[in-house]
Amino acid sequence: MSKIIYTNSDGTVAILQPILTEINPNTGNPFTIEEIAAKDVPSGTSYEIVDDSQIPIDRSFRDAWKQNGKTIETDMTKAKEIHKTNIRNARTPKLAELDIEFQKALETSSDTTSIIAAKQALRDAPAASEISTAVNETDLKAQWDTSILGTSPYS
Repeated sequence: MSKIIYTNSDGTVAILQPILTEINPNTGNPFTIEEIAAKDVPSGTSYEIVDDSQIPIDRSFRDAWKQNGKTIETDMTKAKEIHKTNIRNARTPKLAELDIEFQKALETSSDTTSIIAAKQALRDAPAASEISTAVNETDLKAQWDTSILGTSPYS
């Protein structure tokens, strides 16, 4: 099966799954993939017709995809920002839980050292140097610290 890919005006990659059973009212025959592209791709936008195998299966960093001819690549700068956003989203409830633990510890005059360290580790997580040095999606996914962030969104 073939798909149509093109780059949207915002830089994201669009993927069209043509329905080759749709009937062209002008001919009475099913639309060809080229006819579907001509009618569904925005006017003036270049596109490619590609095999399904050209479309990445893993969509973890879908919003970081960019089109390079007939291939789809990952813009690692965008992927790193997506990864950092995932970290920030995962740490928000954890920081809230630690805030409660901290308040309880203050009320009972307990030691807060470990709570403060855990909160700092969560704050520092998006700035981990391994994120900035990741060269591909696999490297980036490996930078998910399950010990502080919990289950990876990539598993």
